Amino acid sequence: MARKRPKGVLELGWAAWECDRQGRIEHVPLAELYDENQVRRISMPCGGGHGWTLSALTTPREKPAPVKIVVVTGAPSWAEYWAPVLAALPEDREMIVVDRPGYAGSGEAEYVGDIRVQAESLMPLLATAPGQKLVLVGQSYGAAISSLMAARRPKGLAGLVLLSGYFGDPGPTARFLVRFGQFILRWVPVPRDLRNAVLEVAGQPGQLVHMLRALERITVPIHVIHGDKDDFAPIETAERLVQEVRTLRPMRFRRVPDADHFLNDGPADDLIAELEACLPVRAPLHVSLVENLRLLATRTRRGLQRRLTAAGDLAATLIPRAVVRPGLSAFRLAGTSSRTQRATP
Repeated sequence: MARKRPKGVLELGWAAWECDRQGRIEHVPLAELYDENQVRRISMPCGGGHGWTLSALTTPREKPAPVKIVVVTGAPSWAEYWAPVLAALPEDREMIVVDRPGYAGSGEAEYVGDIRVQAESLMPLLATAPGQKLVLVGQSYGAAISSLMAARRPKGLAGLVLLSGYFGDPGPTARFLVRFGQFILRWVPVPRDLRNAVLEVAGQPGQLVHMLRALERITVPIHVIHGDKDDFAPIETAERLVQEVRTLRPMRFRRVPDADHFLNDGPADDLIAELEACLPVRAPLHVSLVENLRLLATRTRRGLQRRLTAAGDLAATLIPRAVVRPGLSAFRLAGTSSRTQRATP
């Protein structure tokens, strides 16, 4: 009888200790649960010239499927816990789920705490076949990383999904685990994957500015999917993100009733249905044209606002403080300067 993957904090913690001691990258060998034609482990060079090798699980297909789904997992980053979803995926879809640098099969990088470096290294995952649509999914801690990846506008990108996104605000369970982990790290050697997870989560808040800037530049639809029983990443934080961040398109928020943080651990068909709902629907030509014009106008206006702000900041550093107050626009700066010059005897 095939073994089942561990569940729960204690089982997962023990599995991580066991793998670290035995030098294994999977808590339960993939071959014990799935045929290679269902789910297969692959490797590829990372992006950014860092010299690491990425390890990922994928769905083998004889020819490229119309839609490719790329999943950037959370912390710890264990792709094997997405295997049931990969195995249940229909033939007209393909999926790749990565072990992020510093975890499981992508362990050549000892620890990569900068989400910008993580995003850069994972960009090769987004390669698509001609005509193939790409859906990028960021799970938990991976939500911030996938936002940076989407902001680079990879070819074929049709949507970004922030699944159970962790945005620097821990729920009660995550808060306890991180504090307990930080305490243990001081006294006991901890398996690499668990150590990296604690360090990543504890160090994320200061990096969220990069995610917020990225979200403002993304041109494709953004979908936020969150369980209302999530005690790792509070749903209220996700709701606040949707309400407060100025994106080019309104973000779609989906509250999943009675779901916890680990949506991939529930029925595979339910999660697949949630992801299918994120695929773009072809709109009538006139609707699509109006939407594209609106998007162009929004991008142009925000680009102008950024340039004016940058010009104002530059002028504030060049003109004496007695003349210019911080925060004035470029137009007001010019007017203030000229009036001051005329008033000077």
